[in-house]
Amino acid sequence: MVWFDVCGAADLQPDSGICALVQDQQIAVFYFANSQKVYAISNFDPFGQANVLSRGLIGDISGQAVVASPLYKQHFNLETGQCLEDAAVQIPAYTAQIVNGRVQISW
Repeated sequence: MVWFDVCGAADLQPDSGICALVQDQQIAVFYFANSQKVYAISNFDPFGQANVLSRGLIGDISGQAVVASPLYKQHFNLETGQCLEDAAVQIPAYTAQIVNGRVQISW
């Protein structure tokens, strides 16, 4: 597994998302402050055809960490990238971690 350094953990916004350019790909990184967990998915919303998912609202639906797209409000599972409203749609999801105060992702 190859890990890519994304940013410092201090750059994350609690319970919100940021966008990072990693290997020429826009990645949405979300930080759940209570659990100290980070998630990373593609920033591209396939419904709205725009790179906006890092601006979505995060939360929990039936025990799944999700982001709601700011455009048409579809929910994407932050671990798998699966769209909750349309089983035929799935976006890339990446493994994310915080190590020594740095956010890293892998694919």
